[in-house]
Amino acid sequence: MTPTQNAERALRRSAFFMGLGLLLVAAVYVRALRFTPLEATQGPAQKIFYLHVPSAWVAFLAFGLVGVCSALYLFLKDVRLDRAAASLAEVGVVFTTVVLVTGPIWAKPIWGAWWTWDARLTSTLFLWFIYFGYLVLRSAVQEPGRRARYSAVLGILGSLLVPFIHVSVLLFRTLHPKAVVLNPSGPTLPGSMLATLLFALAVFTVFFFSLVAHRYAQATLAEARDAAREEADDAR
Repeated sequence: MTPTQNAERALRRSAFFMGLGLLLVAAVYVRALRFTPLEATQGPAQKIFYLHVPSAWVAFLAFGLVGVCSALYLFLKDVRLDRAAASLAEVGVVFTTVVLVTGPIWAKPIWGAWWTWDARLTSTLFLWFIYFGYLVLRSAVQEPGRRARYSAVLGILGSLLVPFIHVSVLLFRTLHPKAVVLNPSGPTLPGSMLATLLFALAVFTVFFFSLVAHRYAQATLAEARDAAREEADDAR
C-alpha cells in the first residue's frame, strides 16, 4: 500500500471516529438539558457550563501537547511531531474560541457584564492570540524546516501559559469561579451535575482526539500527494 493510500485510509478512519464523537456530544446535551437539574441561583444559564468547561479542558490539553510535541521535534527533528503540533494547535484554537464565546454568554446574565479583564479571562484571550499567531506563522513561512523550528519555539512558549491560567483564580482576585472538580476540598457540584460534567469531559476528550487525528490525516495525505507529484515530475 502506498503512502497516499495509507493516508486516505487513516482519513476515513478518523472521519468515522469524528462522527461518533459528534453523536456523543449530542448525548451530552440531551443529558444536560433534559436530565440534569437547574442550578439554584444561576438557572438555565448554568447549562452552558457543560460546553464551556469541557471546551476549556481540551483547549488547554491541546496547547500542553503542542508544547510537548514541539520540544520533542527540536530534539528529534521528526516531521511527524511537527505535523502533530500543528494539528493540535488548530483544534486547540477552535476550542479556545468556543471558550471565549460561551464565557461571555454565561457572564452577561450572571455577572451583568459580557467581559471583565481579570487574570483568567485576559490570559485565555492572550493564549488565543499566541496560537492564532502560531497558525499565521505556519502559513507565512514556506521553507518546511524553518517553519517547523519557528513554530516549535512559539508552541513551547505558548504552552507555558496554560498552568498559569489554571492557577490564576487562586493567585488573583477574580469573579471567575474556582475549580469545581480539581478542588483541594473535593468537588463542589451536586452528584447529578458532577456526573454530567464528568461525562462531558470524557466525551469532549474523545471528540478532541478524533478531530486531531482527522486533521493529522489530512496533513499527511496532502504531504503524500505532494511527494507523489514531485516523484512523477522527476520521472518525466
